[in-house]
Amino acid sequence: MGYKNGRDFLPPSLLKQLQDYIQGEIIYIPKKEQTRAGWGENNGTRQTIQRRNHEIYRLYENGSTVLELIQTYHLSEDSIRKIIVKTRCAAARQH
Repeated sequence: MGYKNGRDFLPPSLLKQLQDYIQGEIIYIPKKEQTRAGWGENNGTRQTIQRRNHEIYRLYENGSTVLELIQTYHLSEDSIRKIIVKTRCAAARQH
């Protein structure tokens, strides 16, 4: 994010209107909502976590204990249990 002088790119009528509200200050103009990516979408983190969560659920369904999953994935018991419940609910909705 860089500093830009409104005089260089805003239409004069809009610049004049903005000056009625704020003068000589730096303001932040957020991106449009539809152009913002969700958390982890751009760098693949979201998909990586989804794959991990499905793997945790698959292992649990195939007999791994919660304790084994805690030790394997270095997550808390609450996190493992939440992953199992959410993944089970998502799988049930697909069927």
